[in-house]
Amino acid sequence: MRIDFHVHSRYSERPSQWILQKIGCPESFTDPMQLYRIAKSKGMSHVTITDHNTIAGALEIAHLPDTFISEEVTTYFPEDRCKLHVLAHDITEAQHRDIQALRENVFDLVAYFRKENILHVSAHPLYSLNGKLSAVHFEKMLLLFNNFELNGARNDRENECVRMVIDSLEPKDIERLANVHDIAPFHPAPWQKKFFGGSDDHSSLNIGRAHTEIIGTASMSEFLAAPQRFNTIPHVHAATPRTMAHNLYGIAYQFYKNKFNLGRYTDKDTLMRFLDRSLRADLDDAAEPKAFMRRIYSLWHYRGRKKRTAGAELSLPALLQEETRKLIEDNPDLFPPKGKGEVDGGLQETRWFEFVNRAANRVTLHFADHLMDHLSGANVFDIFRTIGSAGGLYTMLAPYFVAYTLFSKDKAISEEILRRFKTPLPVGSGDGSQRIAHFTDTFYEINGVALTLQQHVKLARKNNKHLTIITCSADNPSEPGVRNFSPIGTYQLPEYEAQKIFYPPLLEMLDYCYDNRFSSIHTATPGPIGLAALAISRILKLPISGTYHTSLPQYAQVLTGDEAIEDITWRYILWYYDQMDVIYAPSQSTKDELVSKGIAPKKIRVYPRGIDTENFHPGHRNGFYKKRYLLEDGIKILYVGRVSKEKNLHLLAEAFKQLSPTRKGVHLVIVGEGPYLEEMRRTMAGYPCLFAGCLNGETLAAAYASSDLFVFPSTTDTFGNVVLEAQASGLPVIVTDQGGPCENILHGQTGITVPGNDIAALKDAVSQLLEAPARLREMGAAARIYMEERSFEAAFLRSWKMFEEHPAATAQKKSA
Repeated sequence: MRIDFHVHSRYSERPSQWILQKIGCPESFTDPMQLYRIAKSKGMSHVTITDHNTIAGALEIAHLPDTFISEEVTTYFPEDRCKLHVLAHDITEAQHRDIQALRENVFDLVAYFRKENILHVSAHPLYSLNGKLSAVHFEKMLLLFNNFELNGARNDRENECVRMVIDSLEPKDIERLANVHDIAPFHPAPWQKKFFGGSDDHSSLNIGRAHTEIIGTASMSEFLAAPQRFNTIPHVHAATPRTMAHNLYGIAYQFYKNKFNLGRYTDKDTLMRFLDRSLRADLDDAAEPKAFMRRIYSLWHYRGRKKRTAGAELSLPALLQEETRKLIEDNPDLFPPKGKGEVDGGLQETRWFEFVNRAANRVTLHFADHLMDHLSGANVFDIFRTIGSAGGLYTMLAPYFVAYTLFSKDKAISEEILRRFKTPLPVGSGDGSQRIAHFTDTFYEINGVALTLQQHVKLARKNNKHLTIITCSADNPSEPGVRNFSPIGTYQLPEYEAQKIFYPPLLEMLDYCYDNRFSSIHTATPGPIGLAALAISRILKLPISGTYHTSLPQYAQVLTGDEAIEDITWRYILWYYDQMDVIYAPSQSTKDELVSKGIAPKKIRVYPRGIDTENFHPGHRNGFYKKRYLLEDGIKILYVGRVSKEKNLHLLAEAFKQLSPTRKGVHLVIVGEGPYLEEMRRTMAGYPCLFAGCLNGETLAAAYASSDLFVFPSTTDTFGNVVLEAQASGLPVIVTDQGGPCENILHGQTGITVPGNDIAALKDAVSQLLEAPARLREMGAAARIYMEERSFEAAFLRSWKMFEEHPAATAQKKSA
């Protein structure tokens, strides 16, 4: 015999998910007769219905062959009102009334089941229905129940935990639990228990996906009279958040289809036909309209609609309809074939996930571009209007957000139970190690942050640390330790042509993070990728930390010249970083700035930064400039970094122009690219200034080591990794007294600190060092010694220890 012991009909009226409550939808919308037909078509030999605290659905099919009456009973532990569900099978109407009278107390209820010899099963035993379930409650269940469900709608992690613990039970375990909880087990061999499989279907899409095979009898009455005599084999296709979300969409669609009589459109409209096939288990064999007539109708309807909306900015519903229709027409592989569907539902939910993901990406791209256009123009009212409209996307994606949240929330209980019973934990779970997903929008670029992250990936692998960089950029492959997602769109900043903003695919990132069981999220950007990281941390209930490494408000002011834009940017930055459990600042000055803006000091930690002291080394001095650029010997003043005004390169240019006439044989070397490059070329025309472009690897190391002095005039950098690279290469450095770089030198020993935005001070500092070659060399040697204490690996391991010890991660460990 094959039976799905847990399935719901439209008589399960009270939804537990808020999204169904919001639209006034019942928990299930499956008609009992339809349920019976689907179960039989999926190979079930017998059919029952387990609605919540009612047998009305089961009674509707009780006259049919191979059926029996059941229900799912809501009951409670009396000491703390912890809620749990129990399946009661093959009951009478009188027994149903008794059950309802007794269900407030699980001990009374189970005693009644035993007295009446009613087959009862603990349903989804590790699903916390009202947030009160603990390992202690599960231990009591082991004493109360002999039958446990492996649930087809729940996380496979929970099913595996139940199976592993029960399979490991010995008489001494039951004796210990009975003494601890003062509960006498009822069964003769209470350590020997049976598993039952049930789909827990609410949408008709997954009936039979999980079921029980009963070996040794073909008689249901014989089995129910003495279930302990027969072998039960649960067959459970693991559910995922995709499964639950697909069910929620299915329930909502079936509700609306019935409420608004949408069935009259399914033969005429491509979108409606797609929804009907994707979100409903249809066994009707009614012939579809002929293909020719259907295409004529669709073509007419599409052209008419297109004409009506041309030239107008679409509302969210209209835009969604437009984009989904195009998506279906352009991707016929998404269209489910007509028929009964797959038994395991896997292909159906995969198709639906792909459809929702692509549709949401198209609509997101539309709204994101509008938002960025409004931001660039500082159109405040249009900004809020666009945000309000795009907020409707949350409703569209809410079933997935709900599903991933529910599948994540009971992880700690499972792991605590496994520890209590000394059962091995699943790989990557609860072993005390951190599995960090590090979100960044700069990994493949040539800048200090990107180079540091690239080193971190290598060092994580070397030191067996679980670090995964998650980024989003075009035309870059993933690699070990790096997961690069293809962007759904790209926005070109008009003020900064070299800088692009990539829009990340949120659902794909969420699915990836769930599958990889990360223990915490770290974000290194407040941009779209950082917003995705924040959303994912909230949905998966993971601690989140963030690095503040770029002074975006100051950059915004320099690039736009608009103080209002700077103010808006600051407001956003402070909101974003205040969402973090911990903020990592690259320097004390950055921490002080954030504190002055209102961020709590206890939230901010200054983290160590390191340098590749082997790559950046004085030994690479090799006459690089003469060989490559035919520059004569002489003093080389070096700048490395983004060539842009926010780095104060216009001040450096002016200082060098004033200095150059009195200093023969001195060259200014600019390494890097950026929006100020062409203007600076014109400014420096006729002066001994070399624009070397972007250099990396050995050539960059040689450029540093073959120079004599490093100048970094920026006042907006939070750290300045290039300052470390220069000192490691044996160069004295000149920096300003604003920002993080001044914290990375020893003033008077490895370099000089000058007032920010002061051309005269910058020129005088350069002159002082050029006039004292011996001091220049001494500072360079001291700089190298200073950097030898700050290797990449040492800094990485100190940073990793900080991650493991930050309050959010520690709290998560304790809860586990």
